[in-house]
Amino acid sequence: MSKREKLDFIMNGLMGRYKDRVNDVNKILKACINKGLIEKGEDIENDHIAFRTMGVNHLGIKSFEKIFLHYGYTRKEHLFFEGKKLDAYWYSPPESRYPRIFVSELRVGDLSSKAQQIIAKYTDQVKADPVDFLDLDDPIAIDHFLHSPLWSLPSLEDYDILNEESEYAAWVIYNRYYLNHYTISVHNLPQGYNTIVDFNEFLESISIKLNRAGGLIKTSGDGLLLQSSSVAQLVDAEFAGGVKRKIPGSYVEFAERKVLPQFGHLDKEDIRRIHRRDGFETANADKIFESTYLDQVLN
Repeated sequence: MSKREKLDFIMNGLMGRYKDRVNDVNKILKACINKGLIEKGEDIENDHIAFRTMGVNHLGIKSFEKIFLHYGYTRKEHLFFEGKKLDAYWYSPPESRYPRIFVSELRVGDLSSKAQQIIAKYTDQVKADPVDFLDLDDPIAIDHFLHSPLWSLPSLEDYDILNEESEYAAWVIYNRYYLNHYTISVHNLPQGYNTIVDFNEFLESISIKLNRAGGLIKTSGDGLLLQSSSVAQLVDAEFAGGVKRKIPGSYVEFAERKVLPQFGHLDKEDIRRIHRRDGFETANADKIFESTYLDQVLN
């Protein structure tokens, strides 16, 4: 198995479980097929996938990124989210057919002592960087790792206390490295559906609930990156002691990357990913994070 075939295996494992858990994904893809926008789900360009991590010893971005750096991804710009107490980096793929990767990390040391104690109760169970014990050339082992718990199930009480201070912290303490979202590149869809405005109308016509934090459309300062997202669906969660509650799971994002001004002369059929606005925008991402927030999910 070549390195690219191994990366394909890892990506397929991530997407397969994600689609099984996030009903909106299949609902959207089915509607796109029925409208004739695509022939099959694989026709969608996946702009990026995103993961959330805890900024503690042995975990966080420095640990997680080793997996994808090994498969040819390149670390790009740093992003800082002061209000949400997050750091993040995005990673450029080895080939354009792969999605960008966005990895965020909770600045645990910036939280209250109570929240830090709760997080430590679980993350201190990880005594060494778990990625260092992986054979990074074994895609089956990596797939298993990305879908296995790193610490014990939290109690509902601990989850609720964290949720009061940081909904991000609560999401990660329960979901660990679960894929947070994948992103449909709307600019590659047929005319009438290839802008965020048009695609949002299509989504609402099939009863997809959209994240309204900061407005339906999040737009970069240069006007070249427009994003929107569904809100996370509630999923059945079992906490320590067998206690059950529905909590926000994962969601779907949508991105329109406009052609860079210097390539505005190109014919549509000649436009490739390298001709479009790359990277991410802190102000956009800040509101996209809120797709898992209860005030979006329940309202």
